Amino acid sequence: MQNKGAIRVIAVIFALICIYQLSFTLVTKRVESRAEDYGKQMAAKEMQSLKLDLSDADKVAYKDSIEDARENAYLDSISEETVYNFLFMRKFSYKECKAREINLGLDLKGGMNVMMEVSTVDVIKSLASNPEDETITSLLNRATVLHRQNGGRYIDRFADAVKEAKNIELAAFFSTKLKDKGITKNSSNDQVISAISSQCSDAFQTTYQVLSKRIDKFGVAQPTIQKLDATERILIELPGVKDPQRVTNLLEGSARLQFWLVEKDLNKAIRALQDMDAWLSVGDRSSEEKQAEDVSEISSTLSATEQIANTENNTVVENTTKKNPLLSLFTPTNTQMSLAVATAQGQNRAEINRLLKKAQSKMPKDLLFLWSAKPISKTNEYELYAVHVEKNGPLLDGDVISDARDDFNNTGSPVVSMVMKDEAARKWAKITGNHVGECIAIVLDSVVYSAPRVNGEIDGGRSEISGHFTVEETKDLSNILKSGKLTAPAKIVQESVVGPSLGEESIKAGMISFLFAILLVLVYMLFFYSTAGVAACVALVVNLFFLFGVLASLGAVLTLPGIAGIVLTMGMAVDANVIINERVKEELLKGKNVASAISDGYKVAYSAIIDGNVTTLLTGIVLAYFGSGPVQGFAIVLCIGILTTLFSGIFVSRLVFESLLNKKGGEKRNIAFYTKLTQHFLENPKVNFVGTHKKQWIVVVLLAIIAIGSLTFKGLDMGVDFAGGRTYVLRFDQDVQPEAIRSALTKEYGSAPEVKTYGPSYQVKVTTDYKIKEDNEAVNNESIAKLFNATKPFYKDNTMTLEKFRSTQTSPLGIISSEKVGPTMAEDIQRSAIIAVLVSLLLIFIYIAIRFKKWQYGIASLASLTFDALVTIGAFSLFNKIMPFSLEVDQQFVAVVLTVIGYSVNDTVIVFDRVRENVYLFPKENYGKLMNDAMNQTLSRTFNTLGTTLLTLLVIFIFGGDGLRGFSFTMFIGIAAGCFASLCVACPTAYALITRKRKKDN
Repeated sequence: MQNKGAIRVIAVIFALICIYQLSFTLVTKRVESRAEDYGKQMAAKEMQSLKLDLSDADKVAYKDSIEDARENAYLDSISEETVYNFLFMRKFSYKECKAREINLGLDLKGGMNVMMEVSTVDVIKSLASNPEDETITSLLNRATVLHRQNGGRYIDRFADAVKEAKNIELAAFFSTKLKDKGITKNSSNDQVISAISSQCSDAFQTTYQVLSKRIDKFGVAQPTIQKLDATERILIELPGVKDPQRVTNLLEGSARLQFWLVEKDLNKAIRALQDMDAWLSVGDRSSEEKQAEDVSEISSTLSATEQIANTENNTVVENTTKKNPLLSLFTPTNTQMSLAVATAQGQNRAEINRLLKKAQSKMPKDLLFLWSAKPISKTNEYELYAVHVEKNGPLLDGDVISDARDDFNNTGSPVVSMVMKDEAARKWAKITGNHVGECIAIVLDSVVYSAPRVNGEIDGGRSEISGHFTVEETKDLSNILKSGKLTAPAKIVQESVVGPSLGEESIKAGMISFLFAILLVLVYMLFFYSTAGVAACVALVVNLFFLFGVLASLGAVLTLPGIAGIVLTMGMAVDANVIINERVKEELLKGKNVASAISDGYKVAYSAIIDGNVTTLLTGIVLAYFGSGPVQGFAIVLCIGILTTLFSGIFVSRLVFESLLNKKGGEKRNIAFYTKLTQHFLENPKVNFVGTHKKQWIVVVLLAIIAIGSLTFKGLDMGVDFAGGRTYVLRFDQDVQPEAIRSALTKEYGSAPEVKTYGPSYQVKVTTDYKIKEDNEAVNNESIAKLFNATKPFYKDNTMTLEKFRSTQTSPLGIISSEKVGPTMAEDIQRSAIIAVLVSLLLIFIYIAIRFKKWQYGIASLASLTFDALVTIGAFSLFNKIMPFSLEVDQQFVAVVLTVIGYSVNDTVIVFDRVRENVYLFPKENYGKLMNDAMNQTLSRTFNTLGTTLLTLLVIFIFGGDGLRGFSFTMFIGIAAGCFASLCVACPTAYALITRKRKKDN
């Protein structure tokens, strides 16, 4: 072996780097273990000192909350302290070690993954002189359609809509507000689009900066926020979050702070409501304004905070009183005792908003109705305020706050204290001086937080927001105010929540499958290759060590599919050693000694190993580029695993062989490459693959017909990733029947959702498209409330509340994970999936055609891969609803198809590589015989690689948990089909094409 010393040095250096990188993970785990023990000890002491009259369940929940608080306090206290002194050369704090450890994905440790989209539509409207102009509205509507169809940046689709419309001069609509950008009435459409695009980019950048500030102050360990410039979206990952509702409020709040004068004449406001009610009771009842009209137009103008309906029966009340359609939804207030005009149940607000919008023409121009931010009592009643509208709008508006902090008032209640900027402070002093004795409403994001009475002029720009707040709420409000105002609305288009209990179960399932897979592969290699199997085992262990070291070095995130990628990498990593061992056995059969056979075996195996892994790497790169979240994690692990496999399989195993060969004194030790049971296994197979290719084609056609038939008549079960919708995984405290859950949910939702058992019989997965096109927080809350109302009777625990049900912070039952994908996001995912598959096929075709110098090999590979993908997708359709686990088409399914493509082409390349070698050695031999010989010569390798890979997939299927069961099942079928396709589709196709060309040439 040439350069043996250099390779050994490189391997040692690489190993030391990996040890260094992995050491940080060990240190943080040790520190966190101490913190956990500390939390338990302190919680036990505090529980003993407190005499609490609580139920057993509440005591456990209270103790757990104390443990978490004390554990976090311990970690915060030592975050800057030295916990690791590396070789007495460099000291690292806990915070620094934490930043360098292997990161676990949200599916392993719990948390929240959010995709936010900046509303470019609102930016464009804000730049138009008249945003309600029919031309602008028409262009925006068309741009929205094009954006859904083609994706990309919204402003680019807006430009496309302008080009389609023709004869439209944008300068006429935008020159006024874009004057400072150099736009005049004579500017071209391209110049106007460029200016608008610049403003949109600024809004996107500002939104990213504001959200970054909010997240930094939220107190989550290792948050991630990433700009996706191509789609104007922002990806946010918050590990360990236990209250998703709090995060949603934090992220979607626009921080638009206003100060309005509360209407002094409340009777005037009441008369206005009466006039609107009277008009509604006798007004126009055209079909366009019927009761069932879509309320999303109103809902979309309100902030997430404004629309929270915290009720266990959150349903929109239908207007059954024709005489008083509006007033019947209100509860009158004593105007002598309250500043509010009326109160209403939270679930009635969406309907009231719709009616107010409908009767807007009857509302006085100087009045505006606003809801209170929080209900005033446990009965979920919200107050409706009437504020006076001046000519210039609110008394004070804009970015006026220089500082805000959570505080306590004189009574000890949590409040938010604010300090205004200098100019705003001067205005505030003048405003308060002019309105002594009157009430001023402090409005944030269109809801009233408080309406204090002005007792005198307030100097210094200080003000306070008070209300029925918790400490966490005041922290979040001060965070929002300090972080700044969003220049453009940002909404959540995709959301995924995983509870900590499900995360722990995923880690356990992943580790069990990981350890079992390693053990089985090692035993298999030793059983089949005897002493030579030792080299393969060492190379495999070193490969895993390098893989984890690289993951730690790159700061990559390890997800549950990522663990599956590691397990799959092990099965594929064995392939390099199998190829080498089989070629060495062939050299031994030629009469060579062991040392020469090993040397020559490695030489002839290199091309097959490299070609096979490169093609798989290409699909991994495509998947990493087009995938997101856990799927991207799977692809990254797969790509890194392929690279470490090449190094360990080719070089490390060779070093082990050299070590096994050499005895003291320079003698060579004999190495066995088989056991008694495997000595003659497929030693000289004589299968006539080429001669029976017509019979093989019959099987191929039958399988294709079955797959196409299933896809045509049964179809695929589209998950929320592709269809859009909401998915919830619910955990009960007893076994439940999916049919009973579905029946109860149908009554609540009005349509039948999909309900499946998810793992144990006390867990179900609910998928619904309920109001998915109405993308606002009120509908999200409404959906969860309906879910709770329908499933509450199935819990033995009668104390289950909506708060416990929706938050994993207070209970391990209820919603343990959830996902929401909006329609636009679903269309983007579909488009990315199709592009990913097509790009993978194209890259593989180009690589094989160039590498083997014949386009026929490229076409044959495409035929094989198309058949393999068809059978895999067809099996997904055929076995759906037959197997006792989910077979939904989601992003993981795309990962399966692409991985199967990569694996299948690896098989094909191995055979083609041997054909190429045979043609080179025997150029005058019949091509059919050379093809047949190549297939027989690689049969043993095909069997062993297929065996180890299917074995690891079987382990994932059995021990990998519910989240990977459908993944491993489909991968199992796809890889088996890929092996069949390599032998019965790729090779016969290449044979037919090449022999036909040879006949034409002759």
